[in-house]
Amino acid sequence: MRTEGDEWDIVSSVGLTALGVATFRALEAAGPDPLIQDDYAPLFVEAAGEPHFAGLLADPSTLADTPLVPGFMGFRTKFFDEFFLSAAADGVRQAVIIAAGLDARAYRLEWPAGTTVFEVDQPKVLEFKEKVLTEHHAHPKADRRVVAVDLRDDWPAALDRAGFDPDQPTAWSAEGLLPYLPGAAQDALFERIDELSAPGSHLGVESFVAGTDVKRFASIESKYFDHSPFGDIDLTELFYDDERADPVQWLIESGWSVQTFSPAELATAYHRSVGELPDEVADLWERPRYLIAVH
Repeated sequence: MRTEGDEWDIVSSVGLTALGVATFRALEAAGPDPLIQDDYAPLFVEAAGEPHFAGLLADPSTLADTPLVPGFMGFRTKFFDEFFLSAAADGVRQAVIIAAGLDARAYRLEWPAGTTVFEVDQPKVLEFKEKVLTEHHAHPKADRRVVAVDLRDDWPAALDRAGFDPDQPTAWSAEGLLPYLPGAAQDALFERIDELSAPGSHLGVESFVAGTDVKRFASIESKYFDHSPFGDIDLTELFYDDERADPVQWLIESGWSVQTFSPAELATAYHRSVGELPDEVADLWERPRYLIAVH
């Protein structure tokens, strides 16, 4: 169970979910007609040596009864890839990846000259990431700056020390993050982003339909699938379900222009078919929402 001020590395607690995301990105990138390219994701999985995810990478057929998972990660990753590139096309030259985990966008995407990419996450997670990237002589395609700080602490101060300029428009992302934050921390996150966003800033968010019980995910997963794609991780022990503001409503009321997209809309945009799903699984599939907000 989560506790106040808890910490993790890449093979424990919330950090292990970041390793899972890297695994599913690697599988999507290695599949037929992939939506994304990510040469770094398998390097992280191999270096971590965690048995479950290393096993999935070696034998993807074990995911045969949970076909949604790698495809879902492909949709999500492509959405945020396109979000950053669209903001860059609008002239934004400062990006902040919140809870960056094993995200390799500073290396994968074709950033315009003069772009700075800040990666914010737990110190142990970023230490592991830095070690793997250094061992493989990886070179970022932007000015990459690592900001090792807990999001429940004063991360804006750490961002400032890393050279963040609040007077310049910023592209912010909060991908795969919100359920792992207590409600008060989520609300503070959006308040701080709003305070630090100059006119012309963009924000990409993965959220859920208002009223979604995120802890249903695990129960439906165990009902319909023989094996959890996340192995022994009990996501219900990592999620918070306390009261919090609805991101869409909060952003609109705070003066942001917001667009929302459902997984089905992303599937259509990316020319992918999801197929027939049991009613409960279909309902769960439609719960995430992908937001693009402009200040």
